Amino acid sequence: MRCDDCQYYVYDEEYDEYVCDMDMDEDDYAHIMMQSSRDCPYWRNGDEYAVVKHQM
Repeated sequence: MRCDDCQYYVYDEEYDEYVCDMDMDEDDYAHIMMQSSRDCPYWRNGDEYAVVKHQM
């Protein structure tokens, strides 16, 4: 998984670490962990510059 590049991967000051901030339930998470490819269906590019380049 490319969590480091995802817009939902944010720093949580309470836990003092990065976490996935996507609103998913336990079933969704279990489904992702059971997949052989480990591709997250919620992944979104967090690179703001890539979004701007696409709009030009």
